[in-house]
Amino acid sequence: MNRLIVFSRRMTHGIRMSALAGVMAATAAVSGHADDGAEDLAKKLANPIADLISVPFQFNYDSGYGSDDGWKGFVNVQPVVPITISPEWNLISRTILPIAVQDDVAGPSGRQSGLGDVTQSLFFSPKKPTSGGLIWGVGPVLLLPTATDTLLGSGKWGLGPTGVVLKQSGAWTVGMLANHVWSVAGSDSRADVDATFLQPFVSYTTKDAWSFTLDTESTYNWTGEEWSVPFNFTVAKLMRIGKLPVSLQGGLRYWADSPASGPDGVGVRFAVVFLFPK
Repeated sequence: MNRLIVFSRRMTHGIRMSALAGVMAATAAVSGHADDGAEDLAKKLANPIADLISVPFQFNYDSGYGSDDGWKGFVNVQPVVPITISPEWNLISRTILPIAVQDDVAGPSGRQSGLGDVTQSLFFSPKKPTSGGLIWGVGPVLLLPTATDTLLGSGKWGLGPTGVVLKQSGAWTVGMLANHVWSVAGSDSRADVDATFLQPFVSYTTKDAWSFTLDTESTYNWTGEEWSVPFNFTVAKLMRIGKLPVSLQGGLRYWADSPASGPDGVGVRFAVVFLFPK
């Protein structure tokens, strides 16, 4: 009976997410249209450190947490802001602010909702690619303990290096983003943070501004000696709603590996990205 209730809840959430996707698609069909610059903007969006202001709202849903088959839904608000610091260099600010609701993610732990920890990355990046066509950036990454519940965050301040390198050739974008965070302060009662994040990605953009992306957002927890390895496949369409360029995205995620208490199976991702070209 309990498993039937859990299954019913998960089906309900799936229906809600499908409805959201339908609303997004209908809105695009009615209000949006492609334009001659859409392909170039879509290619810029495939570059994590492009000279382009973007504000993504990325919804994710995963299940299979812990002994009670818990679930988690969260929206990542991820503004990317390039700042010119010299004629040759940009400083790219990438912020990730999670807003989450979750249920029984740590056994029979009940439901929590609110803010998660903020991850703030800063990339110093040359404005022009290298002679070989490589685009790169390096800088610091900070973990800020902004979570409003102990089960939504680490309770730690963190610091470490981050970097990204990629190449864009024709319709293809191939690259890797990585960081490592060590906790440097915070609650003594919480586990230390010592985590490596690896995000290799490949993206193909068509002339009518469709993008197809495969990546993995893998994390290795050195403290617990555990991997979390989700593979993401997303499809995106860039268009304009009025005069505003917008990218609508949707896709699936498969958890190839995760801690015993972590998610498993298949998750979903939807996103709306607002673009503000200079």
